[in-house]
Amino acid sequence: MKSKILDAVGISAAVLCLIHCIVFPLLLIIPLGISHNPYVDLAFLVIGALVVFRITRHMTNYWLKFLFWVSILMISISVLTDLLFEIHLPLIYVGAIGLIAGHIINFKNHKH
Repeated sequence: MKSKILDAVGISAAVLCLIHCIVFPLLLIIPLGISHNPYVDLAFLVIGALVVFRITRHMTNYWLKFLFWVSILMISISVLTDLLFEIHLPLIYVGAIGLIAGHIINFKNHKH
C-alpha cells in the first residue's frame, strides 16, 4: 500500500514538474515581470529523488529501477546546468516523462 501512495505522489510531482517546465517559458514571453527561479526545479528534483529512492529500495524489476534512476539523472543534469551556467537543457522534459512512465508502470504492476 505504501508503494501505491509513493507512486501517486511521484506521478503528481512529475506531472506538476512537466507542466511547470512547459508553461513557465510561455509566461516569460508575457511582460509580467516574472523571472525564472531554478530553485523551483531543484525542489521538484529533491522530491522526485526522495520518492524514487523509497520506491526502488526493494524493487526487483531492474529495468524499471534503471528507468527511474536514469530519469532522475537527466533531471539532475538539467537542473545543475541551469543553476551553474543558466543554460536550460531539454533533458528535464525527457526525465519528467520517464518518471511519469515509470510510476505508472510500477503502479500497474502492483497487486491491488
